[in-house]
Amino acid sequence: MEPHLFAAEVSTSTSRGLTITLFLVFVAITLAITIWASRQTKTATDFYAGGRQFSGFQNGMAIGGDYMSAASFLGIAGLIALYGYDGFLYSIGFLVAWLVALLLVAEYLRNSGRYTMADVLAFRMRQRPVRTAASVSTIVVSIFYLIAQMVGAGALVSLLLGIKPGATFLGMDADTAKVATIILVGALMIVYVIVGGMKGTTYVQIVKAFMLMTGALLMTILVLAHYKFNLSQLLGDAAAQSGKGDAFLEPGLRYGIESASASATFYSKMDLLSLGIALVLGTAGLPHILTRFYTVPTSKIARKSVLWAIGIIGTFYLFTLALGFGAAALVGGANITAQDKAGNTAAPQLAQALGVDYLGGDTGGAVLLAIIAAVAFATILAVVAGLTLASSSSLAHDFYASVIKRGNANERDEVRVARISALVIGAVAIALSIFAQSLNVAFLVALAFAVAASANLPAILYSLFWRRFNTSGALWSIYGGLIAAVVLVFFSPVVSGSATAMFPDSDWHFFPLSNPGIISIPIGFLCGWIGTVLSKEDDTAKYAELEVRSLTGHGAH
Repeated sequence: MEPHLFAAEVSTSTSRGLTITLFLVFVAITLAITIWASRQTKTATDFYAGGRQFSGFQNGMAIGGDYMSAASFLGIAGLIALYGYDGFLYSIGFLVAWLVALLLVAEYLRNSGRYTMADVLAFRMRQRPVRTAASVSTIVVSIFYLIAQMVGAGALVSLLLGIKPGATFLGMDADTAKVATIILVGALMIVYVIVGGMKGTTYVQIVKAFMLMTGALLMTILVLAHYKFNLSQLLGDAAAQSGKGDAFLEPGLRYGIESASASATFYSKMDLLSLGIALVLGTAGLPHILTRFYTVPTSKIARKSVLWAIGIIGTFYLFTLALGFGAAALVGGANITAQDKAGNTAAPQLAQALGVDYLGGDTGGAVLLAIIAAVAFATILAVVAGLTLASSSSLAHDFYASVIKRGNANERDEVRVARISALVIGAVAIALSIFAQSLNVAFLVALAFAVAASANLPAILYSLFWRRFNTSGALWSIYGGLIAAVVLVFFSPVVSGSATAMFPDSDWHFFPLSNPGIISIPIGFLCGWIGTVLSKEDDTAKYAELEVRSLTGHGAH
């Protein structure tokens, strides 16, 4: 079957009108939710933790909404559409990571902390240096993750408005329109956080998770129905239209590539291993996911919410198989890369192709494209709001209240600083996103996972399970893992020295791997051990108190 050649061509007038209308309707609904939530947000607990009133199912939906980001919907579908088997490795890694979060982190964290990750780390350490380190780490991880969402937004809007290289919209060329979109999404997310806090953000994420699951289910059913539920024919067509042939369905297109150079083959295989380690360990160190465990009243409900999240997220990642292979079969690899070379628009292009098939004509394609695009926008806005809230909360609660004010800040000042922080962090993410538009969003999120697993996870696990761990160890593990991960990314092919790098015309890279996890995560653990052993500080009584609290919830807020 020939791919739909129109899949990168948008019926501009119909599609633009529908898309803009649906997008504005979604924004209006979510802003109404946010304004309503702002009226219920009276204390710091309301702003940071939604008043701890959410049920296991509600929080599980919100975690799913937080986790199923533009990387999941746009990035993974694109990677599967372009690289077949190797693209699906991202889905597997993102899902398996939840087992680590469930078994090692969720319940203990809910029992031990109050608003942020640093509450646990600082419980038996010297407050000010540890909270400062945790705040720095939270902001860096969040900004990496934010960049991915913004890049997804830029790619999406270019497709929706029919803007391809050489085309214009409202007098803007394709690149300018993408930049304008990134700024718009950034401004919206800042409004959500500043006005609604955790309560508003959570309800937006629940609505978004429902929309995303419904949209992905609809597309999956339509793809399978197109092939009369014959998976063999779907995979055969996907391989044929991908331009890669049978290799599309086998390992080795993106990772583990066998080449004439033994060193190049080795590095390619190491990149795959590094990606897997980062994905599996990263979730348990993501600040915006960790803060979700504080929004429920008890640790039992925290556990239940993670189980709900695993079910929701696991089902969604099965859908990504149909989305990715469906896009390869019905749109074709060449048409996907013509619109966006990183593959970020594969799922919306598939929606357009399905709309033409089932609803008929360009208008049918525009209708389904507009619906799925509104879902993708919802995805981006909700995740971005959660990330901004996590990082601004850390700045206000950990750095301002505990370090600058030494625990003497009142709640009103703390929440005000959190809102100002959201504005600053949003502005930084917008600026950096403008340079990262050539990168796949799932790939960008994998970098955020590597940084989280290198800086946050060692400190969290040592703090919860190692009696000897102390302030020096916490600082060494956070800063050591963070610096290792960021420096290796900066000197990797991601930033310079390759056609898809952030700076493709420059080359200062010397680190051969695209994902630093295999090096930076062990460095984080090693630094934590060295820092602990070199220091004589040892407070076993405080550890015993933390152990009781983490296991029983006694004394938790």
